[in-house]
Amino acid sequence: MKTTAFRKLLWVWTWMVLGFSFGGHASEGGLTTTDGFAVPQPGRRFVFPRDHGSHPEFSVEWWYITGHLFTTNQEQFGFQATFFRRSLASEGGSAGSSNALFGTDQIYLAHMALVNIGSGMFRHQERLNRSGWDANSSQITLDVFNGNWSLRFAPANSNTISRDLMELRYTLGGDISVRLDLTPKKSLVVFGTNGVSRKAAEPTASSHYLTFPRLSISGNLIQNGKAKAVSGEAWMDHEMSSSQLGAGQVGWDWLSLQLFDGREIMAYRMRRADGSTDPYSTVAWVDTNGLVSHIGPDQFKWVAMEHWRSPKTSAEYPSKVQLEAVNPVSGRTEIFVIQPLVADQELTGKVGGVAYWEGACSILDQTGKLIGRAYMELTGYNNSLKGKF
Repeated sequence: MKTTAFRKLLWVWTWMVLGFSFGGHASEGGLTTTDGFAVPQPGRRFVFPRDHGSHPEFSVEWWYITGHLFTTNQEQFGFQATFFRRSLASEGGSAGSSNALFGTDQIYLAHMALVNIGSGMFRHQERLNRSGWDANSSQITLDVFNGNWSLRFAPANSNTISRDLMELRYTLGGDISVRLDLTPKKSLVVFGTNGVSRKAAEPTASSHYLTFPRLSISGNLIQNGKAKAVSGEAWMDHEMSSSQLGAGQVGWDWLSLQLFDGREIMAYRMRRADGSTDPYSTVAWVDTNGLVSHIGPDQFKWVAMEHWRSPKTSAEYPSKVQLEAVNPVSGRTEIFVIQPLVADQELTGKVGGVAYWEGACSILDQTGKLIGRAYMELTGYNNSLKGKF
């Protein structure tokens, strides 16, 4: 590949993470970015299964699943599967037009990972493909793929699909195959205010944020030709936006907590250049009935208790975190200690050019008692998101 094309490919991935237009202008359909992409608007009425599919009017979209797997003899694994879609603007600046360099207005990046908690083995792989026969996403239902990696609703019969069962299929190299069936244990929730999750002061830095906070898992994991039946629980996010970071922000810290008492918590801390928490950070509590309540940064604290330095990128990540958050129902502060199950769960960004830490964790109370399981994402710690724009 020519050097200029390769550099632009890396910029595309950086745009995917950062969102590259902080300004915007009004249009008949609502606010858009300066290059013509849609900005999430309050009051959107989601229609399913259509809104489980792709939305090319937004420049950035991802389908993201993480979870914890157990074999019948109690081996434990963690997994991540993320499918990204990115719309490119044409040279003239119109959203969704064909791009001469790539030959398409859509590109697809995907990240897959698996960690063996007992052995500490962590494997991950990334792919970047143009839209077409090797990568695509449906605009009418959940059906996204990148090569032989796929996430879609399972067929109910020869004529219909089920909206109650999802199939996730991926491989890692030639020796690992993951085949999981995912069934929602709780209804879909929408994070944010009136359907919009704000990430920064700029109105364009926002998303529609749809989540299945708890899914049951059944399936199998094949390694070196040996199949193991697995079960467990997963978390699924689906976000669409045209910008994720605002001015002065360098990255984010994100948590999905699944507590044994039937509650879930989603937290994102938009991190500023001085390490402080941006005012548009939030913690969302999902109660046992699936009702969502949000609190702002004045009602929670994120405290890094320990750190881990990557031998591959030299990035230093928080490796143990304490989240103190006010329960909006009881008014009491609850404290959760997030402990990574394996220290090295860094995706090094060989394809996309952005390294970040994404890992399986335990949730402990202050006495050290296990009270749930979590996944944590840490971005911007190796300066990959810093100083690009």
